[in-house]
Amino acid sequence: MHLSTRFARHAPSLQSDTPLSDDQIRSVAPSIFSEDKHESRSERYTYIPTITVLNKLRAEGFQPFMVCQTRVRNENKREHTKHMIRLRHANQIDAREANEIILLNSHDGSSSYQMMAGMFRFVCKNGLVCGNVLEDVRVPHKGNIADEVVQGAYDVLDGFDLIREVRETLQHTQLDHGEQQAFARAALSLRYEPKDTDDGVTDVVATPVTERQILQPKRHDDIAGDLWTTFNVVQENMIRGACVADRRTAAGCRPGQCRVSTKVSS
Repeated sequence: MHLSTRFARHAPSLQSDTPLSDDQIRSVAPSIFSEDKHESRSERYTYIPTITVLNKLRAEGFQPFMVCQTRVRNENKREHTKHMIRLRHANQIDAREANEIILLNSHDGSSSYQMMAGMFRFVCKNGLVCGNVLEDVRVPHKGNIADEVVQGAYDVLDGFDLIREVRETLQHTQLDHGEQQAFARAALSLRYEPKDTDDGVTDVVATPVTERQILQPKRHDDIAGDLWTTFNVVQENMIRGACVADRRTAAGCRPGQCRVSTKVSS
């Protein structure tokens, strides 16, 4: 599952190990504080105030640690253009993996309102993440939707206790080498399942990667035998979408090679 849009590599952005203040956010992404839709929008276009949602999430303990907005040629749209906020609890901002909310919006028609929440983990220095999406809320700028947007924020917060319980269970489940191989083999069979032909014969699908390859961690922190780590290593190696742009290196992508956009998988 992906964000419905991307941000160019040189888009204005700011990331911090501590909660960002309104002044810091405004210096990079003033469109977050827009008080109305852009003048080019019709009466049918519903304004969804990003700052209202952000403050509701702050009240629930989530704090912004990364913001960005698109670079625009028309300065008239700078206060209304597409923007993104990533939020975590203040005590989890610099954690390797944490409950996170990704909020995307605009006030000029360049994107719908979108909020993704789940357990995400960093996969490279360029700020891309992967993980499991708990909730994905997408709302077009149409109709009487202000209450729906705010309620959606509370709905995704309610699910974080469940995902924490699942994560802790997986972290406490240790796998031996044979069990890790069985897990990888099952993942490959799900991804590249055999196909039945018209004459009833089952074709064996050749997999482009081996069990050994998808169990190979790319970072020292991923050398562990628990089910949670194994799951994330296998998922990243099979999807390979966000960071492994350079297959010749174990580090994945090179600094500056990836876009600012956040990519997740589910």
